[in-house]
Amino acid sequence: RGHRGEAAKMASTAAGKQRIPKVAKVKNKAPAEVQITAEQLLREAKERELELLPPPPQQKITDVEELNDYKLRKRKTFEDNIRKNRTVISNWIKYAQWEESLKEIHRARSIYERALDVDYRNVTLWLKYAEMEMKNRQVNHARNIWDRAITTLPRVNQFWYKYTYMEEMLGNVAGSRQVFERWMEWQPEEQAWHSYINFELRYKEVDRARSIYERYILFTLLVIVHPDVKNWIKYARFEEKHSYFAHARKVYERAVEFFGEEHMNEHLYVAFAKFEENQKEFERVRVIYKYALDRIPKQDAQNLFKNYTIFEKKFGDRRGIEDIIVSKRRFQYEEEVKANPHNYDAWFDYLRLVESDADADTVREVYERAIANVPPIQEKRHWKRYIYLWINYALYEELEAKASNRTRQVYQACIELIPHKKFTFAKIWLLYAQFEIRQKNLPLARRALGTSIGKCPKNKLFKGYIELELQLREFDRCRKLYEKFLEFAPENCTSWIKFAELETILGDIDRARAIYELAISQPRLDMPEVLWKSYIDFEIEQEEYEKTRNLYRRLLQRTQHVKVWISFAQFELSAGKEESLPRCRQIYEEANKAMRNCEEKEERVMLLESWRNFEEEFGTDTTKERIVKLMPEKIKKRRKLQAEDGSDAGWEEYYDYIFPEDTANQPNLKLLAMAKLWKKQQQESEAAEMDPDKDIDESES
Repeated sequence: RGHRGEAAKMASTAAGKQRIPKVAKVKNKAPAEVQITAEQLLREAKERELELLPPPPQQKITDVEELNDYKLRKRKTFEDNIRKNRTVISNWIKYAQWEESLKEIHRARSIYERALDVDYRNVTLWLKYAEMEMKNRQVNHARNIWDRAITTLPRVNQFWYKYTYMEEMLGNVAGSRQVFERWMEWQPEEQAWHSYINFELRYKEVDRARSIYERYILFTLLVIVHPDVKNWIKYARFEEKHSYFAHARKVYERAVEFFGEEHMNEHLYVAFAKFEENQKEFERVRVIYKYALDRIPKQDAQNLFKNYTIFEKKFGDRRGIEDIIVSKRRFQYEEEVKANPHNYDAWFDYLRLVESDADADTVREVYERAIANVPPIQEKRHWKRYIYLWINYALYEELEAKASNRTRQVYQACIELIPHKKFTFAKIWLLYAQFEIRQKNLPLARRALGTSIGKCPKNKLFKGYIELELQLREFDRCRKLYEKFLEFAPENCTSWIKFAELETILGDIDRARAIYELAISQPRLDMPEVLWKSYIDFEIEQEEYEKTRNLYRRLLQRTQHVKVWISFAQFELSAGKEESLPRCRQIYEEANKAMRNCEEKEERVMLLESWRNFEEEFGTDTTKERIVKLMPEKIKKRRKLQAEDGSDAGWEEYYDYIFPEDTANQPNLKLLAMAKLWKKQQQESEAAEMDPDKDIDESES
């Protein structure tokens, strides 16, 4: 029993050793750094499939039995492939081509027939089958195959092309024509018809080719919804090429009539014009181009413009060339205003072009289109360019068209369009009034200007109205207008001055003086210095010197400006009396005293320079010496600058003036002068010590 257990144990141990093979022990069980995925394994396997296998050994067939054995094995391989993949036509073609290479035509034919039973719609199969028959000079078999192919698949154009080409190569022109006729019954595409036409032309059958063209044109009219222009052009060129010029012209005319004005094409008219140009019919060419340009949309007529320009440069006169250039520029402007209707500069250029060449109705039409583009925003800056369209329109109607009624309507329509409550244009009102005056209609002109002042008073309107009445010598009206003007704008000094000058011209001095007095009493004026100067000049002209002095005194009570003092002094000098020089000197004395506390030292310097010039011309030595002592000293100083944020911005040098009169009252300035003098003496003594020879020479001398 113990022996049995040991034997069983030994047997099981032996069996275990047989079952479990020895495996190398892995010392490092950590994962590798580079991991290989299943995708990489599959990709490598696929790449290794593409590796070139060594070619099979060449087999030499020495007798018929080996050949038959080889054929049998090869056929068995092909048949197995066909049985596995019956629908793969390439297997059938390879099988048939192999049989053909062995000159087994009947077997290859049988394979092709079997393949056609599987897939008769395969175009390649039919082509290979027919090519095999043609290659082996089996013409009737090839005809039979082509007949079957075009009957089975009549829409495959390649069959028809191959069939007709074969018949033509065989010299069977009638047979090829018959095939073309069968093909045309199927109403093929354009290229098929042209192939038929070219076929007939190769055999000089022009009449037959013409009849085919007619059939094709009829086919396009009846079948094709949008026939192409190029077919008509080809037909016409065919007639032209064979010198049937009347027929060619008739074809072009039929094409123009057929397409009409709804489907006009520039290529048709370009071809028609070039045909007439070749026939030396230049007037007909010009008519064709103009007819087309008037009806074809501008964006579709680029080529037409180009050819018309070339034609006019070759055969036209200067007027014709200018017409085509104008037409081209008109097209460009049309594109610009279409892209941006509010581009008023483009409208101005367009209108300038139209006015130079077109009739009045066309110009009016363009003007109406232009003024219809009203600025969308009611702000004056957007209307400034637009309003000139109306002005140019009115000027055109008046000066070019000589239509006064239309001019008046244009002005009135423009005035109604402008939003006068927000802004107005004085130019329009004035131009309208001037137009009515040219028409000798003064009441309407006055009514227009009165309406403008009532609706939207402006300085320019008042000035224009006053100028009109002045030209008409209506001085009472001018006075009333000035009164209204000054009620509207009492701060306008120019108006006060003009009103006073008007009264002066009319000889009413008291009214003029009263106007000046009223003007200078206004609390707010835009240019008071101009008004005072005009008032003073007025009194000087009237030789009212006392009143002039009073005016200067009144003015100096309001302002202590240096120019007023200088002007006052010069007035006293020019008075021309004996006491003029003392009076002038006294004015300078008063001015100097008054300006001692003035912060602007440059003005005080200006006064002293004017005084010095006066003394140099009219003064004595004593007065000259006195004014020299009053002249200031110019010194350079530095001051600290600060930036906007308060930081230090460095130092700035500037010039300051020190007046002797001021230094007498300021002891600090005296101390500064003494310090400067001491420094100067010190510098001189140091220079003497450094140069003893100079001291000896000076002592000897």
